[in-house]
Amino acid sequence: MIALPHKAKQYLLVTAKVLVIAITFGYIFFKLKNNTSLGFSDFTTTIFSKGNIAIYSLLFFGFLAASNWFFEILKWQALVSSFEEIGFKTALKQSLAALTVSLATPNRIGEYGAKAMFFENKKRKKILLLNFVSGAAQMLATSFFGIFGLLYLLRNFNIDFSVSTLCYFGIGVILLFAIAYYFKEKELLLKGFSIAKVVQFFKKIPFHIKFKTVLFSTVRYAIFSSMFYGLLLFFNANITFSEAIPLIFAMYFLVSILPTLFIFEVVIRGGVAVWLFSFAGVPELVVLSTVLAMWLFNFVLPSLLGSFFVLTYQPITR
Repeated sequence: MIALPHKAKQYLLVTAKVLVIAITFGYIFFKLKNNTSLGFSDFTTTIFSKGNIAIYSLLFFGFLAASNWFFEILKWQALVSSFEEIGFKTALKQSLAALTVSLATPNRIGEYGAKAMFFENKKRKKILLLNFVSGAAQMLATSFFGIFGLLYLLRNFNIDFSVSTLCYFGIGVILLFAIAYYFKEKELLLKGFSIAKVVQFFKKIPFHIKFKTVLFSTVRYAIFSSMFYGLLLFFNANITFSEAIPLIFAMYFLVSILPTLFIFEVVIRGGVAVWLFSFAGVPELVVLSTVLAMWLFNFVLPSLLGSFFVLTYQPITR
C-alpha cells in the first residue's frame, strides 16, 4: 500500500469536508426547491402573515427543537460513557457533525460512520454498536406509543384491511424472527458482528446507562410529538390534543418502519401524515406545512451548526 504524504492527506481531508457540506446543503436546497406539494414561498408567506405572534412562536418551536437535541446529546454522552468519559460539548460536536454527514444518506445511515470517525480505530466497532443501541432505544419508544396510535386509528376510523393482510403481516414477522435466529451466530455486514455478539454487547452495558438511554429517548419522543401538535395549531388546524396525539403516534411509527431513499424522505413523511390527518379533517396544506417546519427545525437548523464541526474535524490517528 502506497503511503500518502502528509500534505496530500490534508488536501484530501479538506476536499472530503467541502464535498460533505456541498452534498448536505445541495440536498436541503433540492428539497426546498422541488417540493411540489408545498411551495417554500407559500410556506414562508403563511408564517409571516401571522405578524408578531410568528416571531414568538418560532422562538418557542426553536426552543423545543433545541430541547430535543439536548436530550439526544445527553443520550449519546451516556452511551459513550459506558467505556469512555466524554463531555457534553464533545458529545454535541459528534452528534451534530454526524447529523450533517447523514442528512443526505438513506435512513441517515451515514451517522454510524460519522460518529465512529471521532474515535480511535480500536474503538470504532463499539461506537457502531452504541449508535445502534441509541437508534433501537428511540425505535422502542416510537413503537410503544405507535402501537397505541394504530389501535386508536383502527378503532375510531373506517380503515379497510383484510384478514389475509393481517395473516401475511404475521407470517412476515415470524419469518423475520426465524431468519434472525438462524443468523444469530453468523457475521452480519461487518466482520466480527453477529446478532449474538450484539446481544452480548448490549448485556454488558450497565443498567443505569440503558435506563438513561430509554428515558432520554422517551423524553425526546414526548418533545417532538408535542412540537408537531403545536405546529399544527400554529398553522390553524382545528383539532384537539386528544384527537391529534394518537394520529401523531401512528404517523411516527409508520414512517419509522418505512425504508426510504433520502430524496423521498420528506415526501413519504408528508404523504403518511396527510393520509392520517385526513381522517380528522385537517387540511393537506396545514399538515404539509407542519411536516416541513419539523424538518427545518429538527434537521436543517442543527445541520447548519453541525457543518462547522465537520469543517473543523481533525482525524484520530491513534
